[in-house]
Amino acid sequence: MNAETGKMLIWAGSILLLGGILVYFFHDKLHWIGRLPGDIRIEKGNTKFYFPITTMILFSILISVIVRFVRKF
Repeated sequence: MNAETGKMLIWAGSILLLGGILVYFFHDKLHWIGRLPGDIRIEKGNTKFYFPITTMILFSILISVIVRFVRKF
């Protein structure tokens, strides 16, 4: 391990902490996450299948933008 690894771990921890704080305080306003058009949800009887593909794509783009921003600085 080197100093760069430590910096990346600090950034990752900070982002996770910020995400946790946002979910904790704004959980009632984030009900749309996982219910976007394109997310697959099948409920039949006692069986539920859920595949949030659109939500995963959105989060992937967001994380990519954050990583590029962090690498610039």
